[in-house]
Amino acid sequence: MEKFRTLKADEIDCRVSQIASNWCSLLLYKDARCDMNILDEAVGPMNWERSHTRDNANCTVSIYDESKKEWVSKEDTGTESYTEKEKGLASDSFKRACFNWGIGRELYTAPSIFIFPRKDMISKGKQSEFYDKGNGKYETKTRFYVELIDYDENKCIKDLIIRDNKNNIRFTKLTKETEKKLSDNLMKMKKLIDLKEEKDNNFNRENLYKYYGVDSDSQLTNKQVEEVINLLEKKEK
Repeated sequence: MEKFRTLKADEIDCRVSQIASNWCSLLLYKDARCDMNILDEAVGPMNWERSHTRDNANCTVSIYDESKKEWVSKEDTGTESYTEKEKGLASDSFKRACFNWGIGRELYTAPSIFIFPRKDMISKGKQSEFYDKGNGKYETKTRFYVELIDYDENKCIKDLIIRDNKNNIRFTKLTKETEKKLSDNLMKMKKLIDLKEEKDNNFNRENLYKYYGVDSDSQLTNKQVEEVINLLEKKEK
């Protein structure tokens, strides 16, 4: 029977779990499309199937075991969605059944993720990033995404970076090795940019930031930092 790989950063979504005037907490989750893609990738689209019972409350995911020449099934129960009741229930029971198979189970090892308002979004002494809807319940228009995630040998999350929709880093949990690597890359990029500006009057770092849609180097993702390093090193040769 196949073992399923861990989830990539772009397969993980961030959901606001709790929110108050000066903080919110996030949960990491996967959607049903992610489960379907991983099943297709790992066992092949013809070697798995899903079925629902109890008006979509229960889902059974079955995978064909080549060695045993038989279907193996795992089942779980979902909860209703606030928006599309039947579709949400079917999707949730499917995702939970896939958790039983081990798909995305590493998300259970996520640390507690607390986000605090950015200082640049505080105006007139009020927290404007997390605002009262008028009924004592708070919400935010800020959206969050996983930029980087990595796991240890036990499939537990060891590295995690979460940014907002303005590309600001809002949460980090890094091993010392990863922290040093990312810091070294950022310093290397800054030196290359300084060197390029000294040698090339036509080069402007502001244009570089504009190309990536950011205001400063701190808003560049780690992947973008590597891209800039590769680009500037090629031009130096």
